[in-house]
Amino acid sequence: MKKDIHPDYRLVVFQDNSAKFSFITRSTVRTRDTIKWEDGNEYPLYKLDISSASHPFYTGNQKIVDTEGRVERFMKKYNINKK
Repeated sequence: MKKDIHPDYRLVVFQDNSAKFSFITRSTVRTRDTIKWEDGNEYPLYKLDISSASHPFYTGNQKIVDTEGRVERFMKKYNINKK
């Protein structure tokens, strides 16, 4: 095998910001953030908008996750009032 062509495969913490849920697994994802995990070691951190802890299919609850203000712009554009 050729050297230095494969991505770094390491332990990474994935954190769902909407559900306050985190899990650790091996990945090649690149990130600049780090977090101290339960075992006391520091690992790279990748922040998720949605995971199995917040996805309606798995939770059974419909929840709008709007990180870019799309819903508000749509409501304002079409003059829709929230109920």
